Amino acid sequence: MNFEAVSTEIEILVLMLGTLLMDLLLPKTASRRSVGYVTATGLVVILAAAISRYHVGDSPTFFAGLFIADNYALFFKQMFLLAILFAVLFSFDYVEKCLQYRGEFYTLLLSALVGMCVLSSANDFLTAFVGLELMTISFYIMVGMRMDSAASSEAAVKYLVIGAGSTAVLLYGISLVYGAGGSLLFVEICRNIHLFYAAGLVGAVLVMIGLFFKLSVIPFHMWAPDVYQGAPTPVTALLAMASKAAGIAVFMRVLYTAFLFLGQYWLPLLSFFAALCMIGGNLMAIRQTDIKRMLAYSSIAQAGYMIAGMAAADYAGMKAVMFYAMLYVFANVGAFAVLTVVDAERGGTTHRHITGLAQSSPLLAAVMTVSLLSMAGIPPTAGFAGKIYIFTAAVDQGYLWLAFIGFVMSMISVYYYLLVAKAMYRDLAPEEESGATPLHVPAFLRLTVLVSVAATLSIGICPEFLANITNVVAQTFMR
Repeated sequence: MNFEAVSTEIEILVLMLGTLLMDLLLPKTASRRSVGYVTATGLVVILAAAISRYHVGDSPTFFAGLFIADNYALFFKQMFLLAILFAVLFSFDYVEKCLQYRGEFYTLLLSALVGMCVLSSANDFLTAFVGLELMTISFYIMVGMRMDSAASSEAAVKYLVIGAGSTAVLLYGISLVYGAGGSLLFVEICRNIHLFYAAGLVGAVLVMIGLFFKLSVIPFHMWAPDVYQGAPTPVTALLAMASKAAGIAVFMRVLYTAFLFLGQYWLPLLSFFAALCMIGGNLMAIRQTDIKRMLAYSSIAQAGYMIAGMAAADYAGMKAVMFYAMLYVFANVGAFAVLTVVDAERGGTTHRHITGLAQSSPLLAAVMTVSLLSMAGIPPTAGFAGKIYIFTAAVDQGYLWLAFIGFVMSMISVYYYLLVAKAMYRDLAPEEESGATPLHVPAFLRLTVLVSVAATLSIGICPEFLANITNVVAQTFMR
């Protein structure tokens, strides 16, 4: 019972209980902005502590090895902490203006964060399932938190129904793997030859399908567009950033540990789904006029790029996936911070609502443009370096055709991203024809978008620092 291994989770739980108690003690009519300030401050402290926990040698474990705090898990936990911290910072005004249950929002954020951290450290299927459901159930509630929006309630119901179905598939797959392998531990499953028998193979396929639902991989993506569009904008940001990163974390651990010797089966499968996501996600995004819905299809394509890196099945591919996941967080922070302001001030996130943004807020328009160009992989943004790493890893393992598809689809994505830039810079909203009406940009949101743009450009110009970190983490994990 090494409690050092779960120190990050314990700190988040203490913070969560503190915010819950604070919300209960405050008068019902009082602002909950102070709860948000406490949450943000606590996350900064926990992030600083997590950064200091990188280690050399054996990784600390908890509860007979079911939970492992290796450098791989620490890297993803820092990513989750950054994503949640940024979401809290840019959503203060949105929460006060648009949500009825403001204090509960911050508590649920931290609850989801605990689930993500458990998921990244899970060393067996039971722990992974607990972390996955803690994260997902928290998101079920947060997606439906806009009580004045029918779209939010509809999105929550769709997410719950489809999520429950995917959970059933995942659990059935886990039961078959357990029956064939005789254990839930990833390492023990990998050592058992019986997993190659029919029941074990079927179970492995069902586990992958269940995780594909969580990652919104085509054709298991049907929930993502409606949920992204209907959910409160900060929640949509977290679904795109943190939830997807958590799915990637557990997916790679399952593939590279539990199902390592089934590579002859899942490598061709991964390359096929990677191509399907890159093609389908980008082509379906072209027709979207709601920017949150467009970013939902874009996130499907981004999942395809990361799965292409996983198909390389070596430390270079893992390094590329972790590098890309981190920079994807910074790009999404900028884009969704802008959409949060637009949604709160103009009542929507379609092309019509973002029209003329360059006149009313040049800063927000510039941030949105840089973020979208990074997602498209245009230099000198971080997205360009990330895609170079992913495509290089794929080509080195003989997947030239997959890298070619990724390159072509990246160029196609530039088209629908630039449609947003066109609406912001060239078009002029009817209500602004007589003069630009400035948007109110809160100080914390301004700080958040500036940090996101600085990180996106600095990683693109000088990627070595983040590349070295991901390289060390990947080599430690693959060893």
